[in-house]
Amino acid sequence: MKIISAEFITSAAAGGDAKGIPQDGLPHIAMTGRSNVGKSTLLNALCRSKVARTSAAPGKTRLANIYRVTVEGGRPGKWSLYLVDLPGYGYARGGADAAAELRAVAERYFEAGRGPRTADRPSTKSGAALSLSPLDLARGDPEPAEGSKGREPAALLLVDGRHPGLESDIQAAHWLTAMHVDFRVVATKIDKLSRSERARNLKALELTFGMPALPVSAASGEGMDTLWKTIASLARTGHA
Repeated sequence: MKIISAEFITSAAAGGDAKGIPQDGLPHIAMTGRSNVGKSTLLNALCRSKVARTSAAPGKTRLANIYRVTVEGGRPGKWSLYLVDLPGYGYARGGADAAAELRAVAERYFEAGRGPRTADRPSTKSGAALSLSPLDLARGDPEPAEGSKGREPAALLLVDGRHPGLESDIQAAHWLTAMHVDFRVVATKIDKLSRSERARNLKALELTFGMPALPVSAASGEGMDTLWKTIASLARTGHA
């Protein structure tokens, strides 16, 4: 995969005008996961440049940061997409109010792409509300208004390969499912595991999420090509 360009476009907060989130027909792939799981670092590794700011302090990303990337490979010719670095769940400076703010940022981003709501109260296709979400409360999935043109959201759920089966990650998967987000599980920091730990943890992740987790390392570059193929596949399957 050849990276032609990568640039920061905008940041979206919980409030404000949803029109600020690009809706130009290009696919969006969101990156979500616990605080300090390495979303910004992985984004930089994917783009092969330091486009996203990183920090050792958890909870640093407080906005949905949107980057436009143009690549060659994975599909015919050059193509572009948006990679979106969402705030991490599981940690928020400022307690419950800050956690609610981060939850609203992520939900606003996913909802913005679907078009107007048909009702003030969102619903889920399963009809069952979640008691928790990765950001402490799931509001469910708003149905798009009839005739509206929205993109179906897609995401990469990043989990720390060293710690499979964390409750916050399981809740994140439930939350994404409730919001009808097509997602794939990515196991980060895989270079920090021994061969036996790696095999054991990847098996545990597959049993937990019902799908294989893609092992990656931003430090060594392992899995980057396969991850780009996964992103290209998500971008092709109607998420524009």
